[in-house]
Amino acid sequence: MFDVIVIGSGIIGSYISRELSRYDLDVLVLEKENDVANGTSKANTALVHAGYDAKPNTNMAKFNVLGNSMFDKVCDELYVPFKRPGSLVLGFNDSDKNTIHDLYEKGIKNGVPGLSILDRKQLLELEPNIGDDVIIALHAATGGIVGPWELAIALMENAMDNGVSLNLNTEVIDIIKQESSFLVKTNQGEFESKILINAAGLFADTINNMVSNEKITINPVAGEYFLLDKTAQNLVSRVVFQCPSETSKGVVVTPTVHGNIVVGPDSIEILEKEDKATHKDRLDFIKNKALKSIKNIPFNENITNFTGLRASSTTGDFIIGEAKDVKGFINVAGIKSPGLSSAPAIGLYVSNLAVNILGDVKENSSFNPRRKKPLVFNDLTDDEKTEIIKKDKKYGNIICRCETVSEGEIVDCIKRNAGATTVDGVKKRVRPGMGRCQGGFCMPRVVEILSRELNIPMEEVMKNSKSSYILTGRTK
Repeated sequence: MFDVIVIGSGIIGSYISRELSRYDLDVLVLEKENDVANGTSKANTALVHAGYDAKPNTNMAKFNVLGNSMFDKVCDELYVPFKRPGSLVLGFNDSDKNTIHDLYEKGIKNGVPGLSILDRKQLLELEPNIGDDVIIALHAATGGIVGPWELAIALMENAMDNGVSLNLNTEVIDIIKQESSFLVKTNQGEFESKILINAAGLFADTINNMVSNEKITINPVAGEYFLLDKTAQNLVSRVVFQCPSETSKGVVVTPTVHGNIVVGPDSIEILEKEDKATHKDRLDFIKNKALKSIKNIPFNENITNFTGLRASSTTGDFIIGEAKDVKGFINVAGIKSPGLSSAPAIGLYVSNLAVNILGDVKENSSFNPRRKKPLVFNDLTDDEKTEIIKKDKKYGNIICRCETVSEGEIVDCIKRNAGATTVDGVKKRVRPGMGRCQGGFCMPRVVEILSRELNIPMEEVMKNSKSSYILTGRTK
């Protein structure tokens, strides 16, 4: 029997698991996909929000502001890219002026540091490319950008380094509440635990409704994006929002930690929880909205479009806590934006909750908060590159020319705990395929390396999900 089972390995499930690994506990993570961070954590705006827009005294406000303050430490410990360029909320008219002043006051109530209101002249000094109609902005100095899937993967790797177990391709089919434990039935057999934590993202309602009479509903909300090439990286230096609506923080123009520009999303409630289609009319809407914020966005430098799905609860807030009618069952549901920003605080809170329910739990005396630092070949000096190639020739074999990714880095990301097993798994970890050609040149080589290192036929190497075959056989 396990002490704790965590269902889901997105940013929330991974963070909770890493926090639980600080204790002397048997922890198992169940993930229905074939990789960590394959859902919402893989496709979002990658922002660490300051916390000024959440309604005061809500879970969103509480966890966002605290979580924001925790990013510097965890990203340093796990060698995950993170920056604090700050963020701006732009206003175009008198109504927006009122909204920006309201956001400022809300931010002060939420305890957000570093807020100020700027006029157009001050704005132009920070962002010369802002639109001609912008007259005012809220500046949040603590706004940040992060590698979201990189953080989730690093958290799970560190959790496993410290004793947590991970079962991929393991879908929960049913849950039986027993007298003092849970029997979790999956497509890979049965597992038993004293505590069960539901971090299943878009499917958290399905998991909750298997075991609790207090039903919840999670609605999928889709947001579409443009990803611009690094040639556009001087367009903006900060995260640039427009005034938010009731349903969305609005279309954003933001740099990424790797030097690209992301534009989007819109916010549309959809019916299917796995519908990731993109649509021309919606992308045109995003384009036109974004051009109000920033002039001359080079959309001809777009290298891909994608859709991210958010888990929106009917309560309008995060659902976090032990179910009232099921002792030991903890929901972490409805974690839409600012879920990524809140993840460190949520992970700490939920792990403490589980430990308190279990009682008499000892700390893990061998817990190490740091993972082995990944070697990023492109960041090395010429002398350092020469030395590493002398030790391992694979680092001298460049597989992805767009991002300058070596064979050595790809092999390393496969061999680690929570390592890559798919083409997109490699892409998330060390970035081959993230550049201008989007894998057009490097994908065949990545397939070959995965086949060799995992000792499987090339036909069994997936692009992403369990049935995303790339090759079906030889032609001759």
